[in-house]
Amino acid sequence: MNPHLEDARLAAAAPREVTLYTRPGCHLCEEAKTAVAPLLREFGAVLREVNIEDDAVLEGRYGRDIPVIFIGARKAAKHRVDVEQFRRQLQVSKSK
Repeated sequence: MNPHLEDARLAAAAPREVTLYTRPGCHLCEEAKTAVAPLLREFGAVLREVNIEDDAVLEGRYGRDIPVIFIGARKAAKHRVDVEQFRRQLQVSKSK
């Protein structure tokens, strides 16, 4: 399997870089984005949204399994966000 450019970018992501895999019209993605927004501000994290429809590999990988959220290179949430768990994950990434 050839490495995908997004895999390399994700592997090199800083601990405060949050990646949201999404697609237009995804209501769960919008809910997740709204849920994490206050925590991003609190921890000084940066959100990067990736539209999976722009990339056939990501579309195949995530399909209808969105949203998927990574903190740095670690998967933090899928489908729905548990805000307290997400906070703990951001705290752990802060200490690294």
